[in-house]
Amino acid sequence: MSNTMKLLCLTYVLLAIAIVIVAFILIKKHNRKRYGEILDTLEREKNLILNANILSELNKVESMINSKDIENKFKEWKRRFDEIKNVDIPNLTDHLIEIEDLFTTKKYKSIEPTLAKVELSIYHVKTKANYLLEEIKNLTLSEERNRETVTKLKGKYRNIINTYHENSESYKFIKKPIELQFETIDKLFSAFEIAMEKNSFSEVSKIIKALDDSINNLDIVIDEAPEIILLGIRLLPKKMSDVGSIYGKMIKEGYNLDYLEVESNINEAERKIADVFDRLNVLNLEDSSLELKTISSYFDSIYNDFDKEKMAKSEFNELGKTIANKTTKLSRLARDLINKIDIIREDFRIKDEDLRGLNIIEVSIKGIMEDYDMLIERARKRTFAFSKLDKEMQLLNVKLAKIEDQLDNILRLINSYKEDESRARDQLDEIKILLSNSKDKINSYKLPLVPKTYYVELSEATEAINEMIKVLENKPLNIEILNTRVDTARDLTLKLYKTTNETVKTAAMSEHAILYGNRYRSTNPRVNQGLIKAEGLFFRGLYKASLESAINTLNIVEPGIHERLLRESKNAEN
Repeated sequence: MSNTMKLLCLTYVLLAIAIVIVAFILIKKHNRKRYGEILDTLEREKNLILNANILSELNKVESMINSKDIENKFKEWKRRFDEIKNVDIPNLTDHLIEIEDLFTTKKYKSIEPTLAKVELSIYHVKTKANYLLEEIKNLTLSEERNRETVTKLKGKYRNIINTYHENSESYKFIKKPIELQFETIDKLFSAFEIAMEKNSFSEVSKIIKALDDSINNLDIVIDEAPEIILLGIRLLPKKMSDVGSIYGKMIKEGYNLDYLEVESNINEAERKIADVFDRLNVLNLEDSSLELKTISSYFDSIYNDFDKEKMAKSEFNELGKTIANKTTKLSRLARDLINKIDIIREDFRIKDEDLRGLNIIEVSIKGIMEDYDMLIERARKRTFAFSKLDKEMQLLNVKLAKIEDQLDNILRLINSYKEDESRARDQLDEIKILLSNSKDKINSYKLPLVPKTYYVELSEATEAINEMIKVLENKPLNIEILNTRVDTARDLTLKLYKTTNETVKTAAMSEHAILYGNRYRSTNPRVNQGLIKAEGLFFRGLYKASLESAINTLNIVEPGIHERLLRESKNAEN
């Protein structure tokens, strides 16, 4: 290693040592400052624990002593004050001196736990002092606080008296208990003054509590009593009388309202109203307003129940008429259908499962008619309320609607058979006309040779028509097979008709193209040769090949001749 490298390494080592030393000094200086600040703070908090307020308040209590009770309290508070002053504070001072010694001797590891212990002790002693001061103030400030409370109560009491006198008519039913309560409250105010003069603070607290309860209760009475009196004396009796009158009238008109228990509920309401007024006479309004409003709401709901019963009776009668007419109609229809079913089976082959429900429908209709008669009888005898009878009548109507749908399905099935037969016969006539037109068209055009495909399709169409006729003539008629035969005959006849049209059209166009090309035979050997080929194909019945040959030949002398010939052919058809 060179001298330069050695010198460089030595420099680094010395620099690192210097940094460590400086850091150590700075940390030590920081700790000294931090712990110094902490000690100052703890010392200040210790000195603030016993402030002048506690001693001042104790002196006030000493001057207020005029009973054994206050004297005992003073002695206890003085003992606790002396304990804090002569025991707790010196102990805190010793702890702080201990921390300062640890700091001076640089025993930093022991400082932190000791600090935590001292902080907790200071907090504990401070809490004791604060609690003591609060207890003492509860007595020394009680006169001011009590008078302030009573002053507020007097203001509230005056407002109550003014409200009472301004609306005295609203309280005449409970005039005597209210005025007796006024006298009681006036006596409590007088008792308060006497107790304050004697410094009987325990008695004062009881009087203030009694005043607060009495005035607050009286405030509730003054606020709620008029409404309670109005409800209990005028509104509710009138409403109950009205409900009773409507109830009696509806009973005479044939309604069953037993489930409403109107009479017993009226009696119960009268009992509760009497109980409310008994409590009102001793100024006890607990839940009274709620009870009366609940009673009022109940009788309001009774009006709704009456309306529902009237509506239910009207719906019951209307729905009953509808069901009676519908069951009679459906019963007659089902019976007629059952009587005709053998005749229908002679005409059509119908599956047993399609008609199995017919007898069930007849039985179901009879069951509905019996249920209907039972409901009418119950209504006549007032066995049930109309609201219940109406629901049962609606269920009966739903059952009847399902039966009606089932019967309609059977009728639609039978009618569809008849419609299919009628439609098949109409289509047979149309198919025959289509077949005849195909024959006429093929015969009207003097073709040198009719293609074999025409005769094959003619045979197939004719055979399908004959099969269709056989099915139509066979009884009972099988509609499923008939529909299949109709579709087959129609499709094959249309196919023949299309083949006929295409054959005749192609042959006509081929012939027209050959005749048109004759003008070029003498001047163009290629055209002559091509037309000879087209003619040969034409007379062998290969009309499509003949047309293609003729068109290709003419394109030699007249390019695009195919489109013109096609237009001329269409014009000729139109």
